[in-house]
Amino acid sequence: MDPKVISGNRVFDNRGSLIFNNNLKFNNIKRFYLVHNYSKNFIRAWHGHLKEEKYIKCLEGTFQVSAVKIDNIKKPKKNNKVYNYFLNESNHDFIHIPKGYANGSMSLENNSKLIIFSTLSLEESIKDDYRFDARYWNPWKIDER
Repeated sequence: MDPKVISGNRVFDNRGSLIFNNNLKFNNIKRFYLVHNYSKNFIRAWHGHLKEEKYIKCLEGTFQVSAVKIDNIKKPKKNNKVYNYFLNESNHDFIHIPKGYANGSMSLENNSKLIIFSTLSLEESIKDDYRFDARYWNPWKIDER
């Protein structure tokens, strides 16, 4: 299974609006946490899990969220496909990071926040934690226009 977007939506009427994601299933969620980056272009990467899955949504600001398959836990290939997604507070999608992937993020605006839902408890996640250098895979390029 590859990472994917789980699409949400927002509807408006004369009372206000309703934000929803009817495609998101929370069957195995055990915890959540918030990530708040104070400054833009701040990178948090790479954090991999062989058992844990994550669901990521932007609450404030804008983020690039990236994921890459871990083919070898000690030395993954540097040319593995990197999946890149862009989330914004006005976008109501979640990104699903399946087990067996490393993920990372970069804030593209100051004071950006992500909410992350995890399928493992903190104790379980710590035992399934694999870290790689932030630039091991390097999708964090800002294209000048």
